Amino acid sequence: MAGSTTTQSGRVALASLIGTTIEWYDFFIYGTAASLVFNELFFPSFDPLVGALAAFASFAIGFLARPLGGVVFSHFGDRLGRKPMLIWSLMLMGVATLLIGTLPAYGSIGVWAPVLLVLLRFAQGIGVGGEWGGAALMAVEHAPDKRRGFYGAWPQVGVPAGLLLGNMTFSLVSASVTDEQFMAWGWRIPFLMSAVLIVLGLFIRLKISESPVFERVMRTKEKSRVPVVEALRSHPRTILLATGTFLGTHATFYITSTWLVFYTTEEGLFERTTVLNANSLLSFVDIPFMLAFGLLSDYLGRRRMMISGMGVMALFALPYMLLVDSGSIVLYLLGGMVLQLCRTSVYGPQSAYYSELFSTRLRYSGISISYQLASILGGGIAPMICTGLYAATGSPVAIAGYMAVLAVISCGSAYLLTETYKRDLAEPAAAREVDGEPTASG
Repeated sequence: MAGSTTTQSGRVALASLIGTTIEWYDFFIYGTAASLVFNELFFPSFDPLVGALAAFASFAIGFLARPLGGVVFSHFGDRLGRKPMLIWSLMLMGVATLLIGTLPAYGSIGVWAPVLLVLLRFAQGIGVGGEWGGAALMAVEHAPDKRRGFYGAWPQVGVPAGLLLGNMTFSLVSASVTDEQFMAWGWRIPFLMSAVLIVLGLFIRLKISESPVFERVMRTKEKSRVPVVEALRSHPRTILLATGTFLGTHATFYITSTWLVFYTTEEGLFERTTVLNANSLLSFVDIPFMLAFGLLSDYLGRRRMMISGMGVMALFALPYMLLVDSGSIVLYLLGGMVLQLCRTSVYGPQSAYYSELFSTRLRYSGISISYQLASILGGGIAPMICTGLYAATGSPVAIAGYMAVLAVISCGSAYLLTETYKRDLAEPAAAREVDGEPTASG
């Protein structure tokens, strides 16, 4: 049964894309600033290595907050609706990002500078923690049954689009000012630009309609009283395995987009602007890859795509790091392209796959918990782990080993889950469920 008309499906998918692009832009520019300036501006009293670790630790705080945001927003998303949560998450993220752009550095207010920075990063994490589940469900629950993978890939595109926009902004500012000006005030410009983007995002999101699948639950009055608790109690295995499928994808994304910016510039492999431009190009390539793999999963299935992508990633991790360490930007891009194919084979179909694993009345909670747990275990701590591994070994081989282990975990997790792409997304919400297998929908 189709969620809505094709025209409405496309409109909602586009609105989800624009909104997630803005939210992820806000979230990612923090990572770039942490790689480039935060260690000197907010943690200047530390040794350079310790300062870098502290800056990446503040980056990781956002990931620790994401499950809290996922729990809070998914509770109300499963009870009140998907649309209101998208509006509130966007507002929270925008205000926090704007305030970071106005925050005085350590030299002006002392220890309050890193304290306030961490608090604002925590607020960013809560906002983005509630964002993904709502955006994914709006796209998937509005989509025609046989195109859920394709339409569900559109909010996923917001991640590379947000990173692309953030990298391009930082690259433009970096190329337009001196190093002294960049450290003094140039880094603030991408954060202050968020004010304009948030207004645009709110305007678009206020115009879309609520999910028709969720509206049917509202009419039957079969909502869960505490959906997060019920999802954890009835689907522990599914949540654990769904989390596992995303570890390799999530970790390598933040290794390449955040830690490698620090590593390649500190080691003198590339200039700051060069690596930012290269990552911008790779982010752009992500977009057609995600849409293609989302569409392909509508024909071949979600699970098969994930097993294949993570299997190749496990084998390619070491060659990839050797290509990065070559100091050749052409080889860096070549390795990045292959890694993008592996990641997007998972991330493109993910919205649809996660949505199909849970019943409607628990869906926001189930997918948010799975996604945000992976954000901590796979993404948030990855730059810190890489910094520690490289400090201990002095070799990129250690980083490759870390990536390969996570890819194997993801591949195994996908293997242990079931295929879902032929399930009926709008099964009766009151259906009695067994972990991973809603009995009403097969």
